[in-house]
Amino acid sequence: MASLEVPGVEDPDPSGLSGPVCRTVTPDGDVLLLVPGDCAAARAAAHAQDDDLPAVMEITDVAPVAVPHRIRGRAWVAGWLTPVPGAQRARAARMLAARHPAGELLGLGEALAAAPEPSGRPAWALLRLEVGEGAVDDLWGAEPFEPEEFAAAEPDPLVEHEAELLQHLDSAHAAQVRGLCALLGERGAGVCGARDRAVPVGLDRFGLRVRFVPEAGGRRTFDARFDFPEPVRDVAGLRRALHALFDAAAD
Repeated sequence: MASLEVPGVEDPDPSGLSGPVCRTVTPDGDVLLLVPGDCAAARAAAHAQDDDLPAVMEITDVAPVAVPHRIRGRAWVAGWLTPVPGAQRARAARMLAARHPAGELLGLGEALAAAPEPSGRPAWALLRLEVGEGAVDDLWGAEPFEPEEFAAAEPDPLVEHEAELLQHLDSAHAAQVRGLCALLGERGAGVCGARDRAVPVGLDRFGLRVRFVPEAGGRRTFDARFDFPEPVRDVAGLRRALHALFDAAAD
């Protein structure tokens, strides 16, 4: 979930629905954004023309499973916002479409080519955010990053499948996930009961993050990280790594 704010420009839509519909990162480290044509950011970028328009994008990472305290982290990317020039729109649209499959965003090309609304503004606007600085705040603490680090970062190989995989683990392998508490030693005492919950809330190439929610009162919810022996490269490697984790917990 992402929102886009231009300092000094008030967005008339308090619901947040005027935020980016989709986004992707270019090879140069800029962020491409598809936003409603009448939102505050699109109007401000159109009027700024060649002037630098400061903007901040906030990304909220929400666990794709039902669990207490679902927000896993937040990130802020600050920089300068400009409309994507006409000559570059087709390439930008292709990059966005490659990042967002048809199931997530139907008719991207048609949306960009849609006729203007009665107000004269286009229904959609393609914007580019040139990154100046950023920060991440998650379970491991807050950490700033530089534009060069942002441009060099590569997506985790499981990112496109994480939500589906976590939901599958939660619905089909709940007992095995709960059994991982056996690997926690004393910390896991009292959270392995059949009525206690163990919810998979994070998954990447390095390991699985589980939130333990004790049924009995007086015990606090906590997260535990189960690292894989080595980083996985794909879903097939993930299956092997998870089986190894479950087998170790069962011994």
